[in-house]
Amino acid sequence: MDFRLTEEQEALRESVRDFAREVVAPVIAEHYEKHTFPYEVVRQMGKMGLFGLPFAEEYGGMGGNYFTLCLALEELARVDSSVAITLEAAISLGAMPIYRFGTEEQKAQWLPKLISGEALAGFGLTEPGVGSDAGGTQTRAVLDGDEWVINGSKAFITNSGTDITTLVTVTAVTGTRPDGSKELSTIIVPSGTPGFTVAPGYSKVGWNASDTHELTFDDCRVPAGNLLGERGRGFAQFLRILDEGRIAIAALAVGLAQGCVDESLKYARERHAFGQPIGNYQAIQFKIADMEMRAHTARLAYYDAAARMLAGEPFKRQAAIAKLHASTIAVDNAREATQIHGGYGFMNEYPVARFWRDSKILEIGEGTSEVQRMIIARDLGL
Repeated sequence: MDFRLTEEQEALRESVRDFAREVVAPVIAEHYEKHTFPYEVVRQMGKMGLFGLPFAEEYGGMGGNYFTLCLALEELARVDSSVAITLEAAISLGAMPIYRFGTEEQKAQWLPKLISGEALAGFGLTEPGVGSDAGGTQTRAVLDGDEWVINGSKAFITNSGTDITTLVTVTAVTGTRPDGSKELSTIIVPSGTPGFTVAPGYSKVGWNASDTHELTFDDCRVPAGNLLGERGRGFAQFLRILDEGRIAIAALAVGLAQGCVDESLKYARERHAFGQPIGNYQAIQFKIADMEMRAHTARLAYYDAAARMLAGEPFKRQAAIAKLHASTIAVDNAREATQIHGGYGFMNEYPVARFWRDSKILEIGEGTSEVQRMIIARDLGL
């Protein structure tokens, strides 16, 4: 098994790395402090084709695959996670459901602008009173003639309230199955639809330059043709989307973990204590060595999961392992990077303070660490 990158993949990684350092790094601290969305960065990512990485050229994509997206996410997150999660959610949660399950008419209507980065989309799954129990969805959609009437709410939805958000896909109960369980379906709700309200953005601990809102639906009507995929297949659809998304989140977490190594190396060479650089002390060397070890092994885990997915093999367990391990070591590396920086690690002017605040959500979003352990155990037959 060879995990060495091709020349094309290396070129992409270098291009995104340069973009992150030269375009994202100079502006992101101000966006983070002011809780503003970096529209200018998003526009430039669109021009680079990053929003189209895993999509076919016939829809305006770059003709790449999910692994190329992961490489880009890792490099972006080495500098900033808000920008990385904006891209990740725009693709894996926004455009991918339409790409995977949409009709040709739906693809033609929505994908071109999503793939170009001119527009964003959100994925309305999580609800205020449900959380990890996605099967407990309370939002309902009733077919009234040729329209779906939607009532309910969603929480923590990324890219749902920007000036360029064009739609959200919403999971809703659309009936009852013969065995008495809920029939879940997915429906496209365009932005600005009457009855669809986007609440003010959350005040968050981290990811402060990303867009996150609660959504409410009050007798919100959309055409029957806005059903995404087969009626009653909504649960299976979002499980597929989340399995893929966990690989992407693992790549993002690896990027944050590697960014902690980058910043710690830089600081250890510049900061002097007791007459020499602190990097000369074994205590600091061992911390950074452990940080590099964690990032490297987590990278191999998401590479493996992505390779299995692209080969058409089962990858649910490997995706859960990658996401669980990468998110855990991201938190570990952020803590150690902050410790290496000492008092300056507690100051927002240093990137590691941002990394520390951004790392915790990686153990929660797109399936908590506890959920990943459940998935792994069940896949093992327990």
